[in-house]
Amino acid sequence: MPDLAERIEVILGLDPDAEAIEFGGAWTTWGTLATVAQGVADSLRSAGLTTGAPVGVVLRNDPAMIAAMLGVLLARCCIVTLNPSHGDEGLGQDIRDLRLPAVVACGADWDRAGVIESAKGALGIRVSVTDRPVEVVEGLESPGDGPFRESHPTVAVEMLTSGTTGPPKRIPLTYSAFERTISAAGTHYGSSDDTAARLRRGVMIVSSPLVHMSGLFRTLLYVCQGRQIALLPRFTVADFIDLVTRHRPKAVSLVPTALAMVLEAGVDPVVFESVKVVTSGTAPLSVSLQETFEDKYGVAVLPSYGATEFAGGVAGWNLTLHREWARSKRGSVGRPQPGREIRIVAVDNGREAAAGEQGVIEVRTEGGDWVRTTDLGRLDGDGFLFVDGRTDDVINRGGFKVTPADIVAALRSHPAVRDAGVTGLADERLGAVPVAAVECADGQHTTTAELLDYLRARLSRYQVPADLRIVDELPRTPSMKISQPGIRALFEQADT
Repeated sequence: MPDLAERIEVILGLDPDAEAIEFGGAWTTWGTLATVAQGVADSLRSAGLTTGAPVGVVLRNDPAMIAAMLGVLLARCCIVTLNPSHGDEGLGQDIRDLRLPAVVACGADWDRAGVIESAKGALGIRVSVTDRPVEVVEGLESPGDGPFRESHPTVAVEMLTSGTTGPPKRIPLTYSAFERTISAAGTHYGSSDDTAARLRRGVMIVSSPLVHMSGLFRTLLYVCQGRQIALLPRFTVADFIDLVTRHRPKAVSLVPTALAMVLEAGVDPVVFESVKVVTSGTAPLSVSLQETFEDKYGVAVLPSYGATEFAGGVAGWNLTLHREWARSKRGSVGRPQPGREIRIVAVDNGREAAAGEQGVIEVRTEGGDWVRTTDLGRLDGDGFLFVDGRTDDVINRGGFKVTPADIVAALRSHPAVRDAGVTGLADERLGAVPVAAVECADGQHTTTAELLDYLRARLSRYQVPADLRIVDELPRTPSMKISQPGIRALFEQADT
């Protein structure tokens, strides 16, 4: 793909009157996006911000914030992601701690208690797609004296990880990393035969949070491809089905939790008549859930594997692979995408593993070095990747290594269980022990004793949780992954 900022600028200028983003029943045109984006870029340049300057962007799912994000990239500055789902004090604390020379947000976030005060000393930019597209926030007319966060000229985004296993971390992602990932995704999914900059037919649905890698990457991908976007503030079955029914997309994306929600809602298969494929990532997808969804709706479900460190996808299925290998490679997240190499190395000595042998997943992109992930997996003889868990959530129970994914898989196989989360708690005698929380499917009921008996019949003794609780709703990250810190808090709060 060509230079990211250049591609965005060209796409925004193709047809200003054409509809670009639907949100809340109203369309925003490409021209309006261009006006906001260019206004943000001009404001940053006028304030003296140069290439790589860090700009805080409160990434609420809103067309104005998509335009603002594009504007920061047009200025070749660095998007420092700020999470709108934080409470007022949490958002303000993030802004203060990050030492930002500029902050961009929509009116709803500037109006929150303490946010303007927290941004004192920064340039504040308020954006909208309905009135006054770009304006400087009163009292935040220009950057102060700092000191500010360091600039990195090659970095496009400082992206927060999802915080599944611990506190979220900020990962620097370069402009070239996004260019490679966007190009790889187009090739892998068969949409890059025509790479000309033009507006394309069909509406793509974005329901993941923009502050998460899935939502941000998909939005950038669709903009660079010149595709219309139907944006949701968050995923709900009713809103998603409304968009599918009205826009008749051929491809949609649903995380595993959303797949399960669609099934549990009993959505009529006729809704999916236009849909050929459903891509699914961000969290492990069980084989049973995949097969149930495919059988009911007659679509190909394509699991994928990605990591924030690589600015998006690393491996995945496409329709061609699904037609040939779907039945024989169930449980796999597919093959490496173009421009990505994957190998498995032994946990203890880094030796490259043989086909089918479990170890740590390492990834290399074109021209780069091997990067070790925190994921455990296997590559089979046909090059398909299987992800088995994470190295950073393995529980050492008195010398026995317990992988939470094994316990979760066993719990999910129980007919009454919608989903489960497992984490480790400190134990004075054994060092650590696994504990589990379970969310029941709608209309289903079970007991802790029944579930523990169910696990004893399927797991080794040391894998059986020391404690198990049934909860109304599992704690999740904004991307709908189960939060291990949240699971841990359920048990720690009960002990205090």
